[in-house]
Amino acid sequence: MNIITDRFEALVKLGIHLKKFTAQDSDFAELQNCIEKAKQANGWFTQASIELVLKSWGSALEKNALQNWLRTYTLPEENPKKVALILAGNIPMVGFHDLICIWVSGHTGQVKCASKDKVLLPYMTRFLERETGHSSFEYVEEPLTKYDAVIATGSNNAARYFEHYFGHCPNLIRKNRNGIAVLDGNETKQELEGLGSDILQYFGLGCRNVAKVYLPKDYDLNLLFGGLYPYSEVIQHAKYANNYDYNKAVFLMSEHDFLDNGFFILKNDPAFSAPIGCLHYEYYTDLHELKEHVKTNQEKLQCIVSNLSIERAIPFGTAQQPALWDYADQVDTLEFLSDLN
Repeated sequence: MNIITDRFEALVKLGIHLKKFTAQDSDFAELQNCIEKAKQANGWFTQASIELVLKSWGSALEKNALQNWLRTYTLPEENPKKVALILAGNIPMVGFHDLICIWVSGHTGQVKCASKDKVLLPYMTRFLERETGHSSFEYVEEPLTKYDAVIATGSNNAARYFEHYFGHCPNLIRKNRNGIAVLDGNETKQELEGLGSDILQYFGLGCRNVAKVYLPKDYDLNLLFGGLYPYSEVIQHAKYANNYDYNKAVFLMSEHDFLDNGFFILKNDPAFSAPIGCLHYEYYTDLHELKEHVKTNQEKLQCIVSNLSIERAIPFGTAQQPALWDYADQVDTLEFLSDLN
């Protein structure tokens, strides 16, 4: 087998491994130990949220899905490049897609993990490297050096720094983005609960979490609260509760109008990004105008959840379940890497 085939088979085996994960199984002691360390390092990471990530990747790395993803690419087998990776750490393993893109493209990675997500990703790449015997990833704390290309993810302010610092080489720089939803009032209870998941999964910290919803005029906001109710246990998490209480206090002191159900806030606000424990909403009267507004602001949006005929719209409840070919910022990472040779 060639190196690309080896790496493909290793990904399939990793998917099977993650699907079988059970915290109490002694065969997974190393992984559970990594999970414990990840939870200690990042108070937002819980056993449940990490297991959700593992399950999601277990499904994503099925053989058929991998074949569908890779069939349109011509992947190089020679002349590998060193790609520097600067990863975010807002939700567990958020940079793993970039890692597997480097893996299947035959390149090597010099990886700078987020300060509070340094354990889980090295476990995944160690598994892949053991399966193939190829050493492909170097994890670094110090400044990145001797690289051929860069993929960096961060805030809008960090992106300006990245663009200046890495402008001399091929680069893929990602900025802040948010998920939105567009409703028409005909959504079922199940779909609204799916929307609740899109909003609150991983405590709303992901760039694919829905932070803003567009509603038809006179929409009953209690329907949104009904969809959120199955996730009310988030208020039991200390960091979430502290943020919720803080943001509620700020809104009260600022005399902002908002609605509150004891664990979540709805606020009429035009901004795409909302603070933790809050969803912004806005009413629309003309769907055509709204579609134009969404299209104009594509660079600020990571995903769009809706049943309506809107470009790039995905079903309710799937915001945090992107396919392998659903690239961040709609920029084809694998094409970027393939073009380096």
